[in-house]
Amino acid sequence: MRVIAGTARQRRLRAPDLPDLRPTSDRVREAIFDILASLGAVEGASVLDAYAGSGALGIEALSRGAASVCFVELDRRAVAAIRANLDSTGFGDSPAVRLVRADVAEFLAREAGTRYDLALVDPPYSFDGWPSLLDSLDCDLAVLETGTPVVPGENFLVRREYRYGGTLVTLVEARGLGRHDPRTTEKGTV
Repeated sequence: MRVIAGTARQRRLRAPDLPDLRPTSDRVREAIFDILASLGAVEGASVLDAYAGSGALGIEALSRGAASVCFVELDRRAVAAIRANLDSTGFGDSPAVRLVRADVAEFLAREAGTRYDLALVDPPYSFDGWPSLLDSLDCDLAVLETGTPVVPGENFLVRREYRYGGTLVTLVEARGLGRHDPRTTEKGTV
């Protein structure tokens, strides 16, 4: 794995050897960030990297100009790998970085009221807590990386789905952000 673009371009990243860890491939990460760049969704954004694993998604966001990234990961070996990757890419001492060892659901409950511009959510494919997670996630735009389709619930609308082999990338937008919300009319909320 390597950083695709930006200030840390071509820097190598390491992934811990964990049974449920499935690092996002360079090809998929590049596609995700090309999509996000076309939306102007990364530069200057506050980003949540949930189920951070190796930290590759959040580090890519930092490399491409995100204002801040909060990495949330429960496994101590993955947290150590994220720390090593942050150090090797030059982001280790940055005040824009927050690395939290916690369960994502517990972290979101504890940090209720914290809003992110962008959330990068990549749990193990066996994860089945999507409804609860998306109910507690407070962000404008989220990238959900899964093996199968996700029903976004009441808080989000699916903007687009992209299939890359066995990986499904779903881009969801918070309801109420504009023309994508079917509950709004020209005069406001119905």
